[in-house]
Amino acid sequence: MRVLAIGCHPDDLEIGCGGTLAKYAKLGNDVFMCHVANGNMGHKVIMPDELAEKRTAEAESAGKVLGAREVINIDIPDLTVSSDNIETVKKVIAVIRYVKPDVIITHSPEDYMRDHLETGKIVFDASFSSSVPHFGNQDDFHDRIVPLYYMDTLAGVGFLPEEYVDVTGTIEKKLEAVNRHETQVKWMKDHDGIDFLDFVKTVSKFRGLQCGVDYAEGFRLCRTWPRQTVNRLLP
Repeated sequence: MRVLAIGCHPDDLEIGCGGTLAKYAKLGNDVFMCHVANGNMGHKVIMPDELAEKRTAEAESAGKVLGAREVINIDIPDLTVSSDNIETVKKVIAVIRYVKPDVIITHSPEDYMRDHLETGKIVFDASFSSSVPHFGNQDDFHDRIVPLYYMDTLAGVGFLPEEYVDVTGTIEKKLEAVNRHETQVKWMKDHDGIDFLDFVKTVSKFRGLQCGVDYAEGFRLCRTWPRQTVNRLLP
């Protein structure tokens, strides 16, 4: 199976579904990770151009930890992600047509900031448009509209999972992948007093308590035609 996870910033997928992606890879699936924004505004000291380069490298390193086949950067500046920007939508369509996934994971409509919400909207639109033969390159369209899963919000606020993935066996990979985003983890620890690794682990523990395992990640299926399925696509 081919799995495509599309997040907004370079560390969002590791936080929201890193354990699940690692489990997919461990089971022999082809995992592709894509971030729409380049993370260039995520620091008070490091300037945007330098930070974008650092965060791209961190994302690639984290992807290797999780076993991703490829990490793709759409390279949109932070705080400018917009579902109304057709050029951005076309870039995401191109990624979907390139990967030709069997399932897509992205941000929930309840997430906490505009960039995340807009990324979710873009993925919803692009996953449909990628299947339309006469939109763009007719020889390169995806032949179907695949199921779309929404991953957990930051800290799980406002998100009630419908499905869970047991990530007890991959929680350490998830935390190591998050830790590869040094510009974020170190900054939050030094300047905001937040132990972000503990933060992420606590959310996974909480989701585990809800479904009877040590650590879990929660998801909801996008329930629009024709994305629903009777098949279990989560690992």
